[in-house]
Amino acid sequence: MPHKIGFVVVSSSGHEDGFSARELMIHAPTVSGWRSPRFCQFPQEIVLQMVERCRIRKLQLLAHQYMISSKIEFYISESLPEYFVPYQAERFRRLGYVSLCDNQKTGCKARELKSVYVDAVGQFLKLIFHQNHVNKYNIYNQVALVAVNIIGDPADFGDESNVTSREKLIDHYLGHNTEDPALEGTYTGRSDYISPLDDLAFDMYQDPEVAQIIRKLDERKREAVQRERYDHAKKLKQAIADLQKVGERLGRYEVEKRCAVEKEDYDLAKEKKQQMASYRAQVYEQLELHGLLHSQLVRRPLDLPLQPLVPFSSPHHQQPVPALPQPEEAAPAHQRADPFLQEKPASCSPAPSPPRAAADQLLPAAGPPPRSNVETLPYDERPLPATRKQQADVLAEPETSEADLSTARRGGVSGEPEPLSEKALREAGSAIEVLGETLVAGAYSKTWSCREDALLGLCRRLMEVPVGTPKEDVKNTLRASVFLVRKAMKDIVTSVFQASLKLLKMMITQYIPKHQLSKLETAHCVDRTIPVVLARTGDSSARLRVMASNFIQEVALFEEVKPLQIIPTYLVQPLKANCSAHLAMSQMDLLARLLRDLGTGSTGFTVDNVMKFAVSALEHRVFEVRETAVRIILDMYRQHQALTLEYLPPDDSNTRRNILYKTLFEGFAKIDGRPTDAEVKAQKRAATEEAEKQKKEEIKVLQGQLAVLQEMQTQVQEKDSNASQPKNQVLQGRKAAPPEAQETPGDHYLDNLCIFCGERSESFTEEGLDLHYWKHCLMLTRCHHCRQVVEISSLTEHLLTECDKKDAFGKCHRCSEAVPKEELPEHIKMKACHPAKSEKLANRCPLCHENFTPGEEAWKVHLMGPAGCTRNLRKTHILHKAQAPLPGKGPTGTKSGSSGAKSGSKIPTPKGGLSKSSNRTHTKR
Repeated sequence: MPHKIGFVVVSSSGHEDGFSARELMIHAPTVSGWRSPRFCQFPQEIVLQMVERCRIRKLQLLAHQYMISSKIEFYISESLPEYFVPYQAERFRRLGYVSLCDNQKTGCKARELKSVYVDAVGQFLKLIFHQNHVNKYNIYNQVALVAVNIIGDPADFGDESNVTSREKLIDHYLGHNTEDPALEGTYTGRSDYISPLDDLAFDMYQDPEVAQIIRKLDERKREAVQRERYDHAKKLKQAIADLQKVGERLGRYEVEKRCAVEKEDYDLAKEKKQQMASYRAQVYEQLELHGLLHSQLVRRPLDLPLQPLVPFSSPHHQQPVPALPQPEEAAPAHQRADPFLQEKPASCSPAPSPPRAAADQLLPAAGPPPRSNVETLPYDERPLPATRKQQADVLAEPETSEADLSTARRGGVSGEPEPLSEKALREAGSAIEVLGETLVAGAYSKTWSCREDALLGLCRRLMEVPVGTPKEDVKNTLRASVFLVRKAMKDIVTSVFQASLKLLKMMITQYIPKHQLSKLETAHCVDRTIPVVLARTGDSSARLRVMASNFIQEVALFEEVKPLQIIPTYLVQPLKANCSAHLAMSQMDLLARLLRDLGTGSTGFTVDNVMKFAVSALEHRVFEVRETAVRIILDMYRQHQALTLEYLPPDDSNTRRNILYKTLFEGFAKIDGRPTDAEVKAQKRAATEEAEKQKKEEIKVLQGQLAVLQEMQTQVQEKDSNASQPKNQVLQGRKAAPPEAQETPGDHYLDNLCIFCGERSESFTEEGLDLHYWKHCLMLTRCHHCRQVVEISSLTEHLLTECDKKDAFGKCHRCSEAVPKEELPEHIKMKACHPAKSEKLANRCPLCHENFTPGEEAWKVHLMGPAGCTRNLRKTHILHKAQAPLPGKGPTGTKSGSSGAKSGSKIPTPKGGLSKSSNRTHTKR
């Protein structure tokens, strides 16, 4: 029957502080899981090792609420990955992938539980995480995994399969049918039945202690069913259902307690802790009353081991022993190894001891371990295969010396490296003469720990070289060390590669300056090693790629290396057609980063070599490489606009058909502050729509303004008729007066007359007068700021008190005119304006800024007379008088009316008709 498979994390490409991949080994409501580093490179990967070789039936992934990978791939292998075991590796086999929802519908507040059904055999599982979904919460472009669960069967049954066959045969003769339809849907009904207690959702919402009790009770329930104690099984079933609710409640309390601790609300945390203890004690008391809980069932939360079953960089894979030791009776308590899920009583919870090295758990077995059928044990109590092996070793050899432990840590070999082969002797002859055969033999050893120790020993040896050593010996030692460093940089074991980088950094920054060697030696170190490190940036391991890239960037910024301009020369070498995608991406990324750090001034980077490299990279098959090339070209354009354009094709329609060049030219436009093609089209579209909208508004406002003018003229006519009414009544009272004398010429005096300039014309109908006011009357003008028609005599008052832009004007105390506030200080300082006189002494023209005779009639002479105002632009009306529209047709009627409306519609209309001063002037008339 498929069950939950334990695992440990072998490696990960990286993690954020506090969110290691080893968090995935624990399933509890308070776990945070794994998170990738901030702004990491994709894809990210995690390698898991299962406790035994098994057939995986189901994989479960609990995704983060907003750090969500767009796609997760699954790979399986029978042995360690190739970059851990250089001589016995096999490649991973791809199982497939799953896509995760971007979680936009839930507002990035829910977690997605993804279940994948597979059928694959192996012991190592690799998860590859691709680019994250973008959202406003994931500001560092990370991916995360809260939990992972593996469900499957042991792949090697051995004798257990025979036992199962015998049990089936006995059941057949006894008449027991496990395929009874009444049992369908239970764990005895189907061989592929998966218990709900093995589901990831169970552990992620249950208190760990209560979850263990539930599993114990579930085993007792199955045992009761086998013994046909159905009343007891029914009682256990009800207790399990109740405990699941209890576990969920305690899990919620634990989460609330953690949140309170993070917020430093310790009073609330203490309250939650007491609440949990009280509730737990109450529940346990009820279970004991019903005889369902024994003292051995109450265990504290489990402490998972933090070390993998096999060392991360172990050169040999230790195959697990399929048999398990005897439970509890196999050895005394002080000799038994810790199980995978070590349980501790609630009454005593000592502080956890520091985790032992994984190599300590892999001591060679002295003999075959004792065999027993441990399938009857609960799965969570089964020891790991590696632990079984250690237990057997303890039984066979109760005392282990320090030398044996040291030997075990080194992979089972002695401290002395194996002798050098003839080929190695010929290859490393010069290094052996300087450094000695022992150290070189360690660097050539087949054991990774010996190679690492040789490099670290060489580093200490170089640090201890005294200052007075002859220069020739110092140089020879340096060059021999560079030879070994170059060889170690090609090592596939991460720790060896990391030790080589450490040694090279020490030589450049400490050894060479300490002995005052020339720049030639520094150049030799960089020339011999950097190409190898650059090649490692294309490694299949993301961890090695990041390590190599960061090291190259760090070295390029060293004060000893920067003037040599060596590293930039390597980075601008054209990409080879057959180079890996990882190598091309790393080289492009390094170039972009160092360009920002170093620039193009005497650093090895020039506009010529960078642009030639970037333009050739635009044709690369990998999208990320092309995208980075575009970014580099844009950075170069910011610094050298004219020179950059020389390496690009002309900006025309044919070139813009290529999406990359279109992106480049639009980026150039943004850098220059010019609108892009899309923005120009949008601006034209918006301008057209705005013009149409404004035209409609102007026509609407013009019609309203014309109505106001008509109403004003009607009011004037009514006042004049009321003034002449008493006289008509007197004439009607005189009987001697003839009837035709009752109508005087004054009744129609205001017909066809402009009340401002006094001009009379047959074309001055209601519509004709409106057009006259708007365009031709010499006494009126339009405000250039609000487009309102006002009298020229009151233009200054209008700008200061009535105009929409009145806040932008101020009054000059010298000339009493309205001047823009921005120009007012300069205007006052220059004293170029003519002083104004009081209204009783003179009028002040706002157009020509001259003083003239006081009085209202003097305005008409000044504005309309040939010797008057020289700045009144409407005087052209006298020479080019337009014909008035026909009666009954408005400005939008006949052709002449259309002309008037057309010209009027192009000018923003006033909001309230003529100004108050215009009405006042008319009243005085």
